[in-house]
Amino acid sequence: MKTDSYIPDLLSFLDSSPTASWAVSYLASKLDENGFTRLEEGNSWNIGANVGFYTVRSASSIIAGITGTEACDTAGCRIIGAHTDSPGFRIKPEPDRNKENINVLGVELYGSPILATWFDRDLSLAGTLAVREDDTVFRRSFMIRKPIFRMASPAKHINREVNKNGFKVNSEMNTPLLFSSSGAVFDDVLSLACESADVKRDSVSGWSMEIWDPQPATLGGIEDDFIFSGRLDNLAMCHTAIEALLASEECPETRLVSLFNSEEVGSTTLNGAGSTFLDTVIERLAGGRDEYFRCLSRSIQVSADGAHALHPNYSEKHDPGCHPVLNGGPVIKVNAMEKYTSSDVTSAYFRTCAEKSGVDIQYFVNRNDMPCGITIGPVTSSRLGIRSVDVGNPMLSMHSVRETAGKSDHEAMIRVLAEHMRGSVSIRD
Repeated sequence: MKTDSYIPDLLSFLDSSPTASWAVSYLASKLDENGFTRLEEGNSWNIGANVGFYTVRSASSIIAGITGTEACDTAGCRIIGAHTDSPGFRIKPEPDRNKENINVLGVELYGSPILATWFDRDLSLAGTLAVREDDTVFRRSFMIRKPIFRMASPAKHINREVNKNGFKVNSEMNTPLLFSSSGAVFDDVLSLACESADVKRDSVSGWSMEIWDPQPATLGGIEDDFIFSGRLDNLAMCHTAIEALLASEECPETRLVSLFNSEEVGSTTLNGAGSTFLDTVIERLAGGRDEYFRCLSRSIQVSADGAHALHPNYSEKHDPGCHPVLNGGPVIKVNAMEKYTSSDVTSAYFRTCAEKSGVDIQYFVNRNDMPCGITIGPVTSSRLGIRSVDVGNPMLSMHSVRETAGKSDHEAMIRVLAEHMRGSVSIRD
């Protein structure tokens, strides 16, 4: 299996994926290069054994897989789930504002970004345009790398207590984007997006515009043992999932990777983990309703999302016993309130996969006075009735505009997920 050769592609993927739809486009191209067949949900499917395929919903969610050598209802599925979206900001409808002769644009929160980290950075724009041709509307993606926006912080001289009390941000009043002192308006920004997408301005009747930091992803640390980038949560796990699928070997089980949008806002969307996207794909692969239910009873999911590494400068914020560290190996996430899906047998399952692939495992649990969030794991596991375990690679500054992960953890996670995909370990309740 490749080792550090995964890292250049990961950095390229991060730089090419300012939005969920760009991430899906990048991964779809990788699957095309590896001989996978694109299937449309609106068409009939007729897939043979050991065939690679993928399908995309709403441009920003993708399910890819390789059919097994045995039928789904007898062998089940080995599934890896992750999410394509990251917290940040979206341009509001009617966003034009003028403040003290500076033109700014109003933005809306998406998910729960660390607001202060977005200030004093070179920000740009990416997303999709809804293009109308005759009576048909379709999407066209655009990406602008030029820094055209700024969230400027107040100077220390007028915010004297900032170092004592912290940088406090009002998410409505303090986040509008500075972009012009010469009279430019939002329509000028929209025209720039149309130019990037190579479409005519008068053909665009809708848009989804996301703010992003175009600073390139990079290796850092004196020995290049860290990864510094935006959107590591959760594009890094999307990358490991696809690489594990490509590295897996022919086996009886059907191997699936489900990458959903909207996790940061609750997953209850057309193409989120709470939708029927994964359900319908598995049922179509199984061939019928009874076969579908038998398949689910034999399937297991690994839900892969970023995990919190022990922060050396805030160690008191962590559980005193569980101390996952950067470059210490993948993390099994445990929560007694069942915000994560890890159980006794599914945790042992993942640990066994790690042992077979020669990878060390760490554990994460929240302090009792600091409740955790939720992943796609409980959403898909409860919908489908499949066994699941929640895992992730340790990282610092989760939900910052610029996050930190360990380089060696990335390849380690791919190795464990590839072992999971091989179906060499089974569970019996």
